[in-house]
Amino acid sequence: MPADSTTPGTPRKKAAVAGPVAKRVRKAPAAAPSALDRLQSVIVKSLEDDKAEAVVALDLAGKATFCDRMVIATGLADRQISAMATHLQEKLREAGLRRVLVEGSGGSDWVLIDAGDIIVHLFKPEARAVYALEKMWGADLDEAV
Repeated sequence: MPADSTTPGTPRKKAAVAGPVAKRVRKAPAAAPSALDRLQSVIVKSLEDDKAEAVVALDLAGKATFCDRMVIATGLADRQISAMATHLQEKLREAGLRRVLVEGSGGSDWVLIDAGDIIVHLFKPEARAVYALEKMWGADLDEAV
């Protein structure tokens, strides 16, 4: 029964007769991915496109002062690792990163790419097992403390 000016009673009674008013619920806007998330997604996609194996991303915020995230991947041959590093350097420049530093790309077991807040390690399988960066920087580190 709609409440109108012809319904007898006070405004409060008229509101009670009309029933509850549906409240509009505003949806919170979806959180936009941060610049760091976008950069990490560019890195992971580039590595996956180059057939990198066992790609792992570690969040180091609060654990390390030199970076906020670390991405570790494995390549099977020197040539594959060198190509992954070159392609990744190109993709990072396209994404707007001006200064990308690459160490060890001249045919070694380990290539390090410094993308500012994200450090990328490209290993051969044997070198990755020896250095075991996942164990050094992984979640197990927090539990041991």
